[in-house]
Amino acid sequence: MSSALNRRKFISNVAIVGTGLAIGAPHIVSAGTDNTKPAILGGPKAHAGAFPSWPVESVIEEKGLTEVLQSKKWGRLDGSRMATFEKEYSKLFGVKHSLGVSSGTSALTTILGALDIGPGDEVAIPVYTFVATYNVVVLNYALPILVDTDIESFQMDAAKAKAAITAQTRAIMPVHIGGSPVDLDAFVAMGKQHNIPVVEDACQAHLAEWKGVKVGNYGLAGAFSFQSSKNLNCAEGGAVITNNDDFITNCYTFHNQGQGGRSTSFSTGVGTRGTNLRLTEFQGSLLLAQMTRVTEQSNRRWENAQYLSRLLKEIPGITPAKLYPGTTRSAYHLYMFRYDRKHFAGLSREKFLQALSAEGVPNSAGYGQMNKSGYVTALATNKHYLKIYGEKTMQQWLERNQCPQNDLLTSEQSVWLFQNMLLGTKTDMEQIAEAMRKIQKYAAEIAKK
Repeated sequence: MSSALNRRKFISNVAIVGTGLAIGAPHIVSAGTDNTKPAILGGPKAHAGAFPSWPVESVIEEKGLTEVLQSKKWGRLDGSRMATFEKEYSKLFGVKHSLGVSSGTSALTTILGALDIGPGDEVAIPVYTFVATYNVVVLNYALPILVDTDIESFQMDAAKAKAAITAQTRAIMPVHIGGSPVDLDAFVAMGKQHNIPVVEDACQAHLAEWKGVKVGNYGLAGAFSFQSSKNLNCAEGGAVITNNDDFITNCYTFHNQGQGGRSTSFSTGVGTRGTNLRLTEFQGSLLLAQMTRVTEQSNRRWENAQYLSRLLKEIPGITPAKLYPGTTRSAYHLYMFRYDRKHFAGLSREKFLQALSAEGVPNSAGYGQMNKSGYVTALATNKHYLKIYGEKTMQQWLERNQCPQNDLLTSEQSVWLFQNMLLGTKTDMEQIAEAMRKIQKYAAEIAKK
């Protein structure tokens, strides 16, 4: 999971640059126009400038925070900013209900808590995801069933998810990795067929759309993250969205110590479990300010990503992640593509990434093989899990978590670029592509270095 942490650290430290986006017809640069050597071999950088910094802020954020500070109403139970944010967030997503919580992880925790997921239950999740998706299942002592990846899209393979459903499956939790929607038609149909709720982990997918409707509207509920690297952020925070009146009441109750209304007294408790996952008025104020830019930023990322994909598709061995046919907008929290060393004179992915970094193009290899990490496999010998499920079931669980397509993707193919890079200009996109063309032309020489 260190790659994800490095991504977050990188985005918070990258330098400021102009964010103008050229308007007009795309002017795709043809391959082979530059004979200069790659930077790793002593040539000039293809991208010598800096990409836009993140997060973006202005006097709007400062004014809002000052107002909350001076109001002396800093918590949601006696303030009004969180209620205002939830109202505006619901409008933004075209959904009936929103609930702000303390993180994207807390959003998932709230949803699973409201569903009363617990020991003996199974939850199907993708193997290619941030570890939080796994952690929220384990914290409920349920079994996380890791589903292999559709290697072309980087997303949870719907066919394999369906095959993983058993009589114990209590929820299906696909993740819109990188901000691109999973095959939602397939997952929604799967949930209806088996009468199992679909929970959309949309933590990376602010304003992504499936058939013109924002993600998070298709399952029982959607979970979003406002962590500092996210496309909409307040340092730490999250939200649950749903169109189900009863379910949002259960979510509010769970996140407020099991108590209804704006109280934490024992008199209004509903259900049997709860915790404190409330978001503060300060974060609500930051989010309202950040929302003044989020649509324009989303449009910019989408336009730049579409242009970059056209450029990269001209380079043999570089394959942008597939978008499913129902996708009308990807949030592009990550720009993901596959690297094929056969088209780069056998140059390893590690050396390709080093050469790309030398060109001034930050990158990451992305997530690893969660099903094989010691952190995850140790669950099979966890004393609590052994007490609940027994040794035989836990060994069978390990065997169920084989994910060969994800092994191939993560070991040698996957590459990430970051959302703030897509806030740049068309020239930035052309220079990213030019960096890869330079590396390809001199791949054999780089391999010897």
